[in-house]
Amino acid sequence: MPHLDKYRHDPRSVNELINAILTEADEEAVWDAITAVRVRGSAEVLDRARELCRSSCLRERSFGAIILGQLGSPNRTFPNECVEAILRLIEVEAEPTVLHDAFIALGHLADPRVISPAEHFQLHPDPGVRYGVVFSLLGHVEAPAIAILVRLSRDEDPHVRDWATFGLGTQIELDTHEIREALAARLDDSDEHTRGKGLVGLACRGDPRAIPYLEQAWNSREIGDKAREAAELLGVSVDTSPALEDLDSRHSTEAIDRPQVDELRI
Repeated sequence: MPHLDKYRHDPRSVNELINAILTEADEEAVWDAITAVRVRGSAEVLDRARELCRSSCLRERSFGAIILGQLGSPNRTFPNECVEAILRLIEVEAEPTVLHDAFIALGHLADPRVISPAEHFQLHPDPGVRYGVVFSLLGHVEAPAIAILVRLSRDEDPHVRDWATFGLGTQIELDTHEIREALAARLDDSDEHTRGKGLVGLACRGDPRAIPYLEQAWNSREIGDKAREAAELLGVSVDTSPALEDLDSRHSTEAIDRPQVDELRI
């Protein structure tokens, strides 16, 4: 990737980069150093990041997880070792900011071993931790992962609900009654982003419950990007009202009662 070339050629040593991450006041300079050390992706970087994860300083533990989450990016290095180090961190961690960063890192690593700690932390009182849990499960289709996303799609925090609905709606192709019901429940959500994710998720599955919301978008003349995306998935144009009426006649409500159910992989 050409945009990473300047980081590959960063002349600083690993020690100098780690020092910059921990001491620079400028946030952009910190992230430049993080990107450079990630791209390097060496055993030395792995060892230093693991040391940071064991630090008594919460800022250092966070940075350790952040580095491990995308070590070697875009060509990941030592993925198993990275996952194991972050899982060990989560086992003993109490600080919400560190837990958030650790779950985000596991989300980048896309390893199913995240599901067990995600189950433990799914009801954590801090919304940042719950968001991290959701992010860590994106793309997973195992039954426990789906159950967590369904539960968190009803979370009191709109950001958590939004991302959980996104995870269920478009980050997996799995089509079950449970998933459809969770998506349909978000069509009247107080958060417009969450409503849009629910609408698109249902449209991906050809569920006719999306149709009245497309009609509402047409009638109000407030046709947002998510409504257009859902209409495209259903094969109609929100710019012409009759098309929605035609679509409604083509879809039987039986589709709601008889969703396609794929076997969940455990």
